[in-house]
Amino acid sequence: MNDNSTRDRIRALVRDVLDKALPDEANAGASSGDTASRFIDTAPKSPNTTTEGATTRDESSKTVITEDDVRDLERGAVLRIAEGARLTPLAADIVSEKGIEIVRRVPRRGSQASKMIAVGADHGGFKMKEELKSLLNELGHQVHDFGTNSEEAVDYPDFAYAVANSVAEGASDVGIMIDGAGVGSAMTANKVPGVRAAACYSVKLARNSREHNDANVLTLGSGTITTSEMREIVRAWLSTEISEERHRKRVEKIKAVERQYLR
Repeated sequence: MNDNSTRDRIRALVRDVLDKALPDEANAGASSGDTASRFIDTAPKSPNTTTEGATTRDESSKTVITEDDVRDLERGAVLRIAEGARLTPLAADIVSEKGIEIVRRVPRRGSQASKMIAVGADHGGFKMKEELKSLLNELGHQVHDFGTNSEEAVDYPDFAYAVANSVAEGASDVGIMIDGAGVGSAMTANKVPGVRAAACYSVKLARNSREHNDANVLTLGSGTITTSEMREIVRAWLSTEISEERHRKRVEKIKAVERQYLR
């Protein structure tokens, strides 16, 4: 049996293990003896700053990083993963061989309940943004305000990009952008690699965008919702997380489509 055949069998085995066992193992954590033998609990140490100009990929929504997540990364790339994420042995080998830098995303203040939130608005959303900032402070979140700072006419793409870029670079956990309708800002934000922006007009949509699509930027339309509705939508959006593996797999397909245009 040649090396290629052996490698293919190993890859198939890893995929089979993930498909059949991952949900239970993710809940069981480190208490399972089998888990310790299948996964690498630590990633290669990385410096405090990333390599300038290196390609960055965000896989922080995953609990396990597989060979498929890293094999097409270029040498010296940066891979962002969750604090407690584990690497399969094959993934760890590729990371080591290519000198890929691992950056673990640690929740701020030690709790996922507290987030650094990038906010922005155009002139139409300025007043609602100020109300939003008060709400976020009430909820105990940190706020990075990218403007605008008045009702003087401005262009929404400038501020939507600033918010989205902050999220993509990892400087903010999530972002919220407000313009007149929320649609144009969502279009702009979604041009930034790594961003999944959702324009939401109801609590139901807000929860769905997080639970099913792992949205990391919320866009709102000041002309389509009231301040009271904004508060309800934002509370629901921030308190909902993606959880089921079937949803995570679909989000991975969204990321795969994006990667085709980054090569």
